[in-house]
This record gives sequence, C-alpha cells and structure tokens, in this order.
Amino acid sequence: MDFSFSEEQGLLRKTVRQFVDKEIMPFIREWDEKQIFEANILTRLADLGLMGVCIPEQYGGSGMDYNSLAIVCEELERGDTAFRTAVSVHTGLNSMTLLQWGTEEQKQKYLTPQAKGEKVGAFGLTEPNAGSDVAAMQTTAVKQGDYYILNGSKTWISLCDVADHFLVFAYTDKSKKHHGISAFIVERQWEGFSSKAIKGKLGIRAGNTGEIFFDNVRIPKENLVGQEGEGFKIAMSALDNGRFTVAAGACGTIMASLEASLKYCHERSTFGKEIGKHQLVQQMIAKMEAGLQQSRLLVFRAGWLKNQGKRNTRETSLAKWQACDYAYEAANDAVQIHGAYGFSNEYPVERYLRNAKAPVIYEGTREIHTVMQAEYVLGYREDKPLSNTLPAWPFEEAKETVK
Repeated sequence: MDFSFSEEQGLLRKTVRQFVDKEIMPFIREWDEKQIFEANILTRLADLGLMGVCIPEQYGGSGMDYNSLAIVCEELERGDTAFRTAVSVHTGLNSMTLLQWGTEEQKQKYLTPQAKGEKVGAFGLTEPNAGSDVAAMQTTAVKQGDYYILNGSKTWISLCDVADHFLVFAYTDKSKKHHGISAFIVERQWEGFSSKAIKGKLGIRAGNTGEIFFDNVRIPKENLVGQEGEGFKIAMSALDNGRFTVAAGACGTIMASLEASLKYCHERSTFGKEIGKHQLVQQMIAKMEAGLQQSRLLVFRAGWLKNQGKRNTRETSLAKWQACDYAYEAANDAVQIHGAYGFSNEYPVERYLRNAKAPVIYEGTREIHTVMQAEYVLGYREDKPLSNTLPAWPFEEAKETVK
C-alpha cells in the first residue's frame, strides 16, 4: 500500500495549479457573472496535453495513469467547476468510453483527435423526463439501410454548443427496455443536429450547458458503439469514469473552500483575536480538512482499481457520493466563516457554494448512490464482468517501451 505520488504526478499537479492561477483565477468572477464559457481554456489545456491525460499515446493522449486525471480534475475545480466539468465530459464520459468500447476505426477517427484536443467530445444521456430513470428516454434510432435515423432530444448536456462529437444514447428497440438502448457517435455538423444553451443556472455559470436536438439525423452504421442493445451498460460504465472525475473535482472544491477560509481566518479579527482562534470556526476548518483527506482516499482508491484494470463501480459510487456531500458542506461552512462577506461575490466562496450543489445531483443523485451502497452491503446488487474493460495502466505500448 503506497500513498505517495510519483515525481511525474507531483509535476502535473504543480503545472495545473499554475495554469489555474494564471489562466482562470483572474477572470473567473467576470465569466461567472456574465455566464461566459471561455472555450479558449480548452485549447490551452490541449497545449499542455491535458485533454487526453490518461489516454494512451498511441491514440494521441499523454499516457498517464487514471489518478493523474483525478489530479487534473481536482486542481481545475479549485479554479472553477466549469472547467473540471469540461474535462470530465470530454475525457471521462466520452474519450474513456471510446477507449473502452470503440472499434479501432472509431478510436482513430474520433478518440485520437479528442485526446490531442483538436476536437471536443460530449455525452448525451439525460432527457427532460429521463434522468435517474434512464429507461424513460424517448430518443430513438431507427435503422434504415446503412444508417440509423436519430430523433429526439437531450438536456443538461455540458459543452452542448462547443463539442464536435457527442456520444448519444437512443432506443433501437423500445420493447426491450434497458436492453433496447444503443450508443452512437454523432457529429455536430450533420444535418438535423442543433443545440441551445440553458441560462439562469444556480451555479456553474461559467460553463456551457444546454439542450441538443436530433431531427432525422442520419448516423452511419459504423458509428454504432458496441452492439445494438449494449447502450445501457456502455452508459453505466461511462458513468463510472464520469463519477470518478466528479469526485476528484469535489476534492478541488473542498480544497478551494479551505484555502479561502484559512486566508480569511488570518485576516479577520473579532473580540480581539483572529477568528481562526475561535473554536467553532476551528470546528468548521477541521471538518473541511477531514472531508478533503477522506474524499481523496476514496478517489485515489478508485483510481488505483482503474490502474489495475479492475471494475470499480461500487468504489467510485461511494467516492462520488461522499466527496460531493463533503464539498457542499465545505463550501457552506466557508460562506459561514466569511460571514456577511461570504454572501457576496467580493469573495469566491459564494460561487463555490452555488457550484457545489450541481454535483450532488448530476451523474447519480445523492439518493441514487445511497441506495446503491445499501444494496451492495445487503447483497442485493452485484457487479458482473463487462465484455469490454478499460485498459490497465501502464498501457501496453508503455510496457513494451520499458522492456
């Protein structure tokens, strides 16, 4: 059992932290106020090799391990949830799913430019009436010759106006319920595709989130991911990767809340002493620290399992649930520590609190993960082996190089 980070991981954390301090921190208040998604940040992340950090080099990625992706997400969310979300969706939900389930042709055509950051990927599962209840989706894909005709819509789609490629889930046989869902790669440029951003969100206002629409979109049969009817298990395995990045990002929110609170504790005095000297303030600081350390342990354990090539649905669910709850509590306490100042955007903690609410809801609500964990313990739920798994790390070409 080794809890240390490699030299490469330490350098990665330093690099992303410096990037956030220079490229995001000075501007995020304005972007948040004006609800602007600064897409150029993705280009700069690509320049650093961070849009495909855990994708093998043979597919254009940086070839680092899965916990390196967690480090990137943690540091990005320290800046703002919007940019961690972009990497979560692009890398965790889309690119890693193509790495796990895509054909070699799909990997060359779609995964490689995404890992290089030349193209941006997104994920389309949620619908107006289908969130936790995936089987309630209405989107359909009807096969006609060499094409599938896609009709329907998706909502709460991150990067809706920015992404080039979308991993979309639709019914190919609704009579089979979960077993009738299939997965497809859809390109923005295709006729019949459109998107619309959602404004007025409580948080993550600097992110691009919205709806995508399909009006008789023709999908080549080669863009079917996996087999017909495998869409549900592909979606659930994709969520294992997405939830992993969300949990890692939540650690970044805790870290940002703690850093801001520590600074304010030393700056602000009441009753003749720094507010950090007051025990009830110390209690909130201690809770943040405990939440950060516990969440990191859960996240990096899930990442270790990914590195081993082992299924981690149970462990990732627990990490996502606990880290997101801790993050919301940490942001709430940070506002409390700042007092009235925490209630305005003069300080960043009000943004942390607004942003921290969304991850408690998306990619499996707190309630869904609570039920999942109870069912695992009670023996009602058991994860079966998947026909396709993420490659263990070091990746094969890296092993050959070492030899």
